[in-house]
Amino acid sequence: MLISKNRRRAVAALASAAFGLALLTGCGDDVSCGLDQCTVSIARENNASVSVLGVEAKFVSADENTVTLDVGGEQIQLTKGQQAVDVAGLQVQLESVTADQIQIEVSKP
Repeated sequence: MLISKNRRRAVAALASAAFGLALLTGCGDDVSCGLDQCTVSIARENNASVSVLGVEAKFVSADENTVTLDVGGEQIQLTKGQQAVDVAGLQVQLESVTADQIQIEVSKP
């Protein structure tokens, strides 16, 4: 079976893009990524942090509905139910707050 040159190029480009995306996301145990967003869990501990989409997010403080994070060197406050906040070239939204961790969704605009 003969595969056209254009089709081989398209397959190679898609494979390269997928590999590049995997390198950019830096997904680990605390980061779960889909096609267009990542779900990030951060422990509610001083200086707890995680790297996502090439940007470091650090836990600062939290109460039942509001979380303060340092994202890419900029402090932001997120509230449950609030729309995503633009910071460091990303959109960040608070999903949940528990006694042990917070969960945020991060995407590129």
